[in-house]
Amino acid sequence: MSDYKIAICDDTETDRNYIKDLVTRWGHISKQQADIHLFSSAEEFLFEYEEDKGYQILLLDIEMGRMDGVTMAKKLRETNDSTQIIFVTGYSDYIAEGYEVSALHYLMKPVNEDKLFRVLDRAAKKLSKDEKMLMLESGGETNMVPIYKISYVDVRGNYTTIHADKEITVKKTLGDIEKELDERFFRVGRSSLVNLSCISRVTKTDIFFNNGESVPLPRGSYEKVNRAIIDFG
Repeated sequence: MSDYKIAICDDTETDRNYIKDLVTRWGHISKQQADIHLFSSAEEFLFEYEEDKGYQILLLDIEMGRMDGVTMAKKLRETNDSTQIIFVTGYSDYIAEGYEVSALHYLMKPVNEDKLFRVLDRAAKKLSKDEKMLMLESGGETNMVPIYKISYVDVRGNYTTIHADKEITVKKTLGDIEKELDERFFRVGRSSLVNLSCISRVTKTDIFFNNGESVPLPRGSYEKVNRAIIDFG
């Protein structure tokens, strides 16, 4: 059994409660622990999100008051690309906009129980695969970075830079970051950690990653890195 923190954001109380009942039933049937929180507006959710960024699944109405669901999702995606967003709508006009925020699915109102259950199963499966996150405080904001998206981490002075979809620099030691990572990461010399699952090739002088980036390979590390890749694979 897994625990999932789920937000339902809809400005219609009847719809909120109906979806809550369905999600609760899904949790019982699929033997998942669903921690459900209800929000009546995009603003209310974002206010809460500032204090608690642990929401993993978001069932989001599109047509709401001052801020619509798509605008809210775009704000969420500025620092978070791991929360599974499921749009709930009475109209199909917005589907193209959902691609911009990597929405998992659209559900048309009234929400069909079987369709919702299948989408929640997909969300849970995706989260179980990519669930490990690194929480990074940088520039006055908190960034949630899925560990599988980190290609490498390097250190310069008292600062460590995490290279994922974007670069995030934090005032932490490489050792501190290493403790929060998993078996995918291998320490190369004193200055970098590399994600073994993201490496495309290794030469005597450099490690190359699938995204085209590279890091220099310290002298004497070639055999160690190749052995680590073989052992990991």
